[in-house]
Amino acid sequence: MRQRSPAVLQLRLRLLAISVWPAFLGVLAADLSKEPFTIRISCGSFDDVRTSPTNTLWYRDFGYTGGRFANATRPSFIIPPLKTLRYFPLSDGPENCYNINNVPNGHYQVRLFFGLLDNPSLDSEPIFDVSVEGTLFSCLLLGWSSDDEKTFAEALVFVQDSSLSVCFHSTGHGAPSILSIEVLQIDDNSYNFSPSLGKGTVLRTAKRLKCGSGKPAFDEDLRGIRWGGDRFWLGLQTLSSSSDDQSISTENVIAETLLAPNFYPQSLYQSAIMGTDRQPSLSFEMDVTPNKNYSVWLHFAEIDNGVTAEEQRVFDVLINGDTAFKDVDIIRMTGERFTALVLNKTVAVSGTTLKIILQPVKGTRAIISAIEVFEVIPAERKTLPQEVSALRTLKGSLGLPLRFGWNGDPCVPQQHPWSGVDCQFDSTKGNWIINGLGLDNQGLRGVIPGDISKLQHLQSINLSGNSIKGNIPTSVGTISALQVLDLSYNELNGSIPESLGQLMSLQILNLNGNRLSGRVPANLGGRPLHRARFNFTDNAGLCGIPGLRECGPHLSVAAKIGMAFGVLLAILFLVVFAACWWKRRQNILRAQKLAAAREAPYAKSRTQFTRDVQMTKHQRPSESSRSSNNESSPHLLS
Repeated sequence: MRQRSPAVLQLRLRLLAISVWPAFLGVLAADLSKEPFTIRISCGSFDDVRTSPTNTLWYRDFGYTGGRFANATRPSFIIPPLKTLRYFPLSDGPENCYNINNVPNGHYQVRLFFGLLDNPSLDSEPIFDVSVEGTLFSCLLLGWSSDDEKTFAEALVFVQDSSLSVCFHSTGHGAPSILSIEVLQIDDNSYNFSPSLGKGTVLRTAKRLKCGSGKPAFDEDLRGIRWGGDRFWLGLQTLSSSSDDQSISTENVIAETLLAPNFYPQSLYQSAIMGTDRQPSLSFEMDVTPNKNYSVWLHFAEIDNGVTAEEQRVFDVLINGDTAFKDVDIIRMTGERFTALVLNKTVAVSGTTLKIILQPVKGTRAIISAIEVFEVIPAERKTLPQEVSALRTLKGSLGLPLRFGWNGDPCVPQQHPWSGVDCQFDSTKGNWIINGLGLDNQGLRGVIPGDISKLQHLQSINLSGNSIKGNIPTSVGTISALQVLDLSYNELNGSIPESLGQLMSLQILNLNGNRLSGRVPANLGGRPLHRARFNFTDNAGLCGIPGLRECGPHLSVAAKIGMAFGVLLAILFLVVFAACWWKRRQNILRAQKLAAAREAPYAKSRTQFTRDVQMTKHQRPSESSRSSNNESSPHLLS
C-alpha cells in the first residue's frame, strides 16, 4: 500500500467530516449484533414457502383486507419463483390493503412483486396504483409486464406507529394482482440525503444499475449484509445502446465497503463501465416524472490498472446540464486505488428526462461503478386516528357494501380518497380530518352508531334514501360544527333527541319520511324562523309544531317511565282486588250451603207441628156445631 501525502490526508478528513456523522448515527441505529426485522409474504399461499437458491422463507398469506387467491404466472425472470398471488376485483372495492402489525418502528425497504393471473379469461395485465403508509409511490402503466424493472415496486419508508399498510388502488382496468410483499428493516440513516427532511419523505427506487456486468443481482447475491436491505441491481455492460463504452472488472479487495449507513457490498465496485479513446465521456439517460425531485447516488472505485496516481483521471459530473460535481479525482478523494467513493446529489427535474454525463477534464477516460436514482416523495400526513376508527365503526354498523372498499386511510393518498367521505387538511393539527359524509341512496340497512360523534369536524351528514333503522343517537348533538343533517327517507324510530337543539350551526335538518314519534324539541321548532330549513313531515308520530298534529303535555322520558309504572301498579291492584272479592264470595256461598244442610230435619218437624195446630183450630168449631145439632134434633129410636 502506498503512503498517503499530508494533502491527501487533509482532504480525506474533510470528506470524512461530511460522511462520518451520518455513518456514526447509522451505527448507533443499527445494532449489527442482531438481525433486522424481516417479513416476506407469499400472497395467495396457504403455506409457508422456501425458494432457491438462497432458501429464502416466505410466510403464508396474511394481513389482507379482501381479494381472492389464484395461481400465478411470472412475467419476468427476476421475480421470486412463487406459484400463487392475491388479486382484488373491483367488486371488492377500489381500495384493498395489506395491514402488517407489530412492526418495530424504524426505516424499511418495502418491495412488491407483481404477477399475472394464470387464467386466460381474465384481464392479463391490470393497471393500478400502489401506496405505502398513505403515500402513492407507484403507478403501473400499460406494458409493465414486459419490462423487468417494472414488474416490481420499491420504496424506502419510515414506520412510526408499529404498523405498516400497503394499499392497491384500482383504476378500473383489471384487478390488481400481487405476487409477494417484502418488508426489510434497514439502517435509520440510510440514504439520508437531507437531514432536514428526516422522516417526512418516501424514496421510490427509480433506477439501480450495476455497471460493467450484464448479470442482474440482489445484495444477497453480492454478499451484502441484511442491514443494507436486499437491493436489486440491474446489470449493464454499456450505459446506452449508441455509446462505445467498455466494461472492466477486478478481483482485488475494495476498501470502504459495507459501511453504515448504506452498507454497499464490495462486489458492487469490482466492475465498472469506462469510456474509450474515441468516446472518453460517459452518458446515461432515463425517463422520469416531470416536476419532481430526484436523489442521485453515484458509485466509483479506481480499478483501472492504467490509472495509479492522482491527476490521471479527473472528470466533471453534469446532471441535466448543470455541474453537480466538479473535478472528480477518485484517487485523490479516497486516498488510494481500490477504494469505494459515493457521491450524492438531489436535483429538481422539470422535464421528462434525467441525463447524467461524466465529462473528462484531465487525463484519461471517465469511469463509473454503479448508479442509483430515487424519486423524492413527500410523505402524506395521515387522517386523525380517532376519526379513522370512527369511520371503520360506521362501516360495520351501517353494513357498507364491499364495493365501497373503505380500506387504508380515508383521505390519503389524495388521488384515492374513500367514496362518500369528504376530507380537509387541518394545518394546526398537521393531519387530515373528515368534514363530510355523503352516503345517500346506497342501500344501507344498519343503524347509526353512537361513535359517529367522534367525527367532531363533520359539517355535513347525508344518509338519506336508505333503510337505516333504530334511533337517532343523542351523541349527534355534540358535533358542534354540523351544518347539514339529512336522515330523510329511512326507517328511523323513537323520538328526536333534545341534543339536536344544541347544534347552533345547523342550517338544514331533514328528518322527513321516517317513523319518528313524540314532540319535536322546542329549541328546534322555532329555528326555521332564523333562515334554517327543517323538515319533519311524513312521521305519523311526531307532533307539537305547525304542520304537525297537536300533542298533549310534553313528558320527559323519566315521566313516561313513571306513568307506565303507575299504570302497571294500578292494574296489579285491580287484579289482586278482584281475586280477593271472588275468594270472599266463594267462602260466603260455601258457608250458606253448609248451614242449610245442618238445619233441614228441625225445619221439617216444626213445619208439621204448625200444620197440625192449624188444622186443630179449624176442626173444633165444626165439631161444636155438630154437637149442638145432635142435641136439638130428635133422637131416632132404634
